[in-house]
Parts: sequence; structure tokens; C-alpha cells
Amino acid sequence: MRCGAVRLVVRDLDRSLRYYQERIGLRLLRREDGAAALGADQDVLLTLVEQPDALPVQRGRTGLYHFALLTPDRVALSRVLNHLLATQTPIDGASDHGVSEALYLSDPDGHGIEIYRDRPRREWPFVKGSLGMTTDPLDVRGLVAADRTRAPWEGIDPHTVMGHVHLHVADLAAAEHFYVDLLGLDLMQRFGGQAAFVSAGGYHHHLGLNTWAGIGAPPPPPTAARLLDFQLVVPNSMILTEIVDGLRISGIEVNATDEGWSVLDPSGNRILLNHLN
Repeated sequence: MRCGAVRLVVRDLDRSLRYYQERIGLRLLRREDGAAALGADQDVLLTLVEQPDALPVQRGRTGLYHFALLTPDRVALSRVLNHLLATQTPIDGASDHGVSEALYLSDPDGHGIEIYRDRPRREWPFVKGSLGMTTDPLDVRGLVAADRTRAPWEGIDPHTVMGHVHLHVADLAAAEHFYVDLLGLDLMQRFGGQAAFVSAGGYHHHLGLNTWAGIGAPPPPPTAARLLDFQLVVPNSMILTEIVDGLRISGIEVNATDEGWSVLDPSGNRILLNHLN
């Protein structure tokens, strides 16, 4: 399983496109009917849907904590950081998680963004056989210096993909049950009783789940910028059918759409399930 495209509501599409193209370095793939699709190459990573009266992202709600763009290596992340610094783009934070090095930003509507690179799996920290992701200060000077080419900026590396999605949830146990027991992801790590990280194939996390917006937090209002949905992509139709059937047996409503199977998690976050081939 891997993450696919994320779809967000924004107030001003032109404003958001300037930010994601000029600052983040994504490429506009198509624009029509008040929506735009962007990617690092030809695959859609992000879709923006304009809602002109939308308020900024509302705090204390479920929904998106951040989506995370995974660059192919440290040099690619270095080029992003140097571009952000050169354009004086505000950076919310920077961390070394042991498994990765990460930069954090917010778009004009307040949607959270992570841009990161993974360390090789052999370097990931483990504690008593379990993954031990950390939140340590980033070696900013080392990362700035990692790109020795100093080639002109031409956008984010085309091999960048959607690495993971991190969600605000209302109930951590219910979220774990949904994503682990029903969708079949593996629990990789819990963090302080307020967050959990789940994945497929031994990855550190394809999904982060946290209650930092508050236990029992309500969904975002339809009047605000918000997460509409995100994609989870499985290898083939047989696996997808098994997942959909399992959800229905468990009493979860799953609906067919033109973009895949649509389902809500227990906190009201919408997932589109589809397959590669």
C-alpha cells in the first residue's frame, strides 16, 4: 500500500497555485472548473478545490495535520531548503526523526505540509525490536550544504512522491482499530499515548494519527479550508476487493465513485481506496 493524491479546499486558487508552484516547486498538471491538480512529475500528488468563502483551517478539528512530500534523497531535500531560504518562505519547523529529516510549512490557508527525505532502513533507530522515531533538532547547516551543485532551481525533484499523510483524529483507539484491524496496516509506533504511526511493508509510517486537536474533536465545518479526501493505493484489484468486503462485513459503509471506493474513518476523514492495476 502507498499514499496517493491529497485533495484540499482552498479559498483562493490563484493564491494557492502561486505558493505551491513558486515556493514548493510543484508543477501544474491541469486546471478546470475551480480545481487544479499538481505533481512533481506527471502523477497527481495534490488537488486544490476552490471555495471562495472558505475560512482558514480551523484548529481543534479532525482532518489534516499535514501531508508529506517525500524527496528521493538528501540532496533533493537540500535543494528545497535552499530554495525556501532564498525566497524567504516561512518555515514552521525542522526535525530529525531518526528515520528521516523533515521540514514543516503551512500553505496560505493553514494546511500543514511536510517535505522530507528518508534515511536508509538500515539506519532507522529501533528500541527493543520496535521502531523508535524521535523528534530531534535538524542539522540545518549540514542539510543546506548537502547540495554541492548549486544548480538553478527548476522545481521540486520529479521523483518526489506522497510519502505519508498525518491526520487529526477524535479517538486514537478507534482510529487504530480502523486502520490496523480493518484496513490491514501495521502499527509501527505509539507516541506518548496521543499519536500512532501505521504503515504497510515495514515503512516507518504511511499514516500518522494523533489526538492533538483534542479527544472527541469534531470534523471541520464545510465553511472552512479542509481536507476533502486522500488516496490509499493497494497493489491490485484482488486486495482492494478483500479490503472493501472486510469493511462492509464490519458494518462500515463503502461507496463506489469514479475515483475509487470512498469510506470515512471513525473521525470523519474520507479515504479513497483504489489499486495500481
